[in-house]
Parts: sequence; structure tokens; C-alpha cells
Amino acid sequence: MPTEEDVRNTLKKVRYPGFSRDVVSFGLVKEVAVRDGAVSVIMNLTSANPEAANQIKTEAEVMLKALPGVNSVYIEVNQPKSPLGAGSQSALPQQARIPGIRRLVAVASGKGGVGKSTVSVNLACGLNKLGARVGLLDCDIYGPSIPLMMGLHQKPTISEAEKMVPPVSHGVKLMSMGFLLEGDQPVIWRGPMIMKTIQQFFSAVEWGELDFLLVDLPPGTGDAQLTLCQTAPLDGGVIVTTPQEASLGVVRKGIAMFQRVNVPILGIVENMSYYTTPTGERVEIFGHGGGRTEALRLQVDFLGEIPLFTEIREGGDRGVPVVVSAPEKPAGQSFISVAKALLQKLL
Repeated sequence: MPTEEDVRNTLKKVRYPGFSRDVVSFGLVKEVAVRDGAVSVIMNLTSANPEAANQIKTEAEVMLKALPGVNSVYIEVNQPKSPLGAGSQSALPQQARIPGIRRLVAVASGKGGVGKSTVSVNLACGLNKLGARVGLLDCDIYGPSIPLMMGLHQKPTISEAEKMVPPVSHGVKLMSMGFLLEGDQPVIWRGPMIMKTIQQFFSAVEWGELDFLLVDLPPGTGDAQLTLCQTAPLDGGVIVTTPQEASLGVVRKGIAMFQRVNVPILGIVENMSYYTTPTGERVEIFGHGGGRTEALRLQVDFLGEIPLFTEIREGGDRGVPVVVSAPEKPAGQSFISVAKALLQKLL
């Protein structure tokens, strides 16, 4: 006769639709019972998509019925009552709103090198300049860059409740793996450690009262992204791209990932949009308009374009984002314009 362990091992072969990981490693299998050849399984899914539920249930039933000694299979699949729509919150069973935080927004990209962290820090500082209380969480565990860009390298203090108190730079509360490492110490971790750390950035940090907590995600669609989507209900994602097709092609995968887990896309930002020479000539190094065209194709908002400015790079290297050092100049204004567009969507 099969055992509960046999059932769980079999369910490890059932992949969550659209992802390479199985329903067991995702933590979706909540109860397993086996008695006299009858197998009973209860799952709590992280999506309201009925197609995902039907596919998982069908595959699980087929695999479990093939086990020697199994006479009958009962699978109960629980889902959120309603899908996530504009202005609503995710209702995933394992999620909980973070106390004191009004809006949780991910800043993401499909690939590296598009300036996502640069957009994150300037967007955070821009929202702060517009009067919002803002926090910025660096979820790039392997390559944290927020401490450098925000000019802060101190370790967080510990509160009486034994939680980390995020340090503040340029009016923005910050948390990053970079604050917890010594010098150039590398992070050599597998997926489960990454997932646990990101969860602790929410549960073990005293964020206080915030209007916005921006989450700077690493590139790709891996453990960090999925953990964030499962840990806390996102109000939406901001997608950063550069104009050329090589970037847009990968960005589409990031957008598809958010859509699969019912996270609304708040809009697309086109970074490195163009360069203006000292003589006033406009040079479109990476092409131009790809972000706006993609937003139109996907029927999502285009939040704005960020041209190539030397001041942006210098600000990131000095730890003083251009929105802080020169908010009145074109470079600073380009980010403030994006911040205003995002604020308008989330008010």
C-alpha cells in the first residue's frame, strides 16, 4: 500500500503551470491522507486562475491513480475567491498585508543591464519629494546595489521587538542584503535560502507607516520573484526596459510571469531612451520608442522615458540620486515625471 511519503514524492512531479517548480516545493500541498488504498489531498493554490487549478488537479489525479495499491483519489483544490483586478488586493492564502504599508510595488525587468536599480532609487526619491512616505527593499540578494546608489552602508539597528529597523537615506527607508554583508563578501546560496531571506525582509523588519514600499527585484523570473508574489500581496509591478528588441523580448517574459500570478502591470518605463550631445543632437543609441510601443501592444500604461544623462550615472556612483541632487534639471525631472504617473495610478 502507498504511504503519505509516496504520495508527496509523486506530487513532486506535478509542475505549477508555466513554471519549472512543482506544487510540493511551492508549499501548495497542505494535507495528505492515505487509508485502505484511498488517497486524499488538499491543495491551496496561489492563483485564482481556474485553468491552472484544473490542470494541476487532472495531472495529480492521473499520477496518483497510477501508484500501485491506489483504489481511489480525492483532490480538493482551494483558490482565492476572486482574481486580482485593478485597485484590488491579492487574496492568496499564505499572504498577509504588511502592517502600516499602503502600497507594495515591485520594480522588475526581464534582463540585467537595463538600469532597473537606478530607476528604483530615483523613483523612490521622487515619490518622497512628492510628499509620500517611501521605503525601498533591495531583493537582489546576489548583487545588491541599493546601498551604493543611496550612499548608505550602515547595518540596521535592532528594535525592542527584536526586529531590524531600516536605516534612512535621502528620506527613504532602506533594506538590503548589502547592509548585512562584510565588504565584498559573496552570497553563495541556493534557492530556499534566498526565499527565506526575502520573507524575513517583510516579517523581521519594522517598516513603520509607509505610503509605498518599492521592491527592487533581480532580473529574471526565478525564486526571488516568485517568493515575493507568494509572500505579500503586490499592488502591481513596474517594468523597466531599454528600447531595443533584445531587451523587450525578455521583458515580455517578466510581464507574463506577473500576469500568471495575477499581479497587475502598473506600467512600463523606457530607460536609456536617447542621448543628447553637447551640440544638441539627439542620438538614439539603443533605438527609440520600443517601450511605448510594447505598452500599447500589451494595453498597459507607458509611465515615461528616461534619456541617457551623465548626471544619472554620477549620482548613482556618489550615492546621491539625481532626483535628490538636481531635481530641477532634465535628468531629475524625467524621474519625477514617472513618479507622478505612478502616484496618479495608485492614489
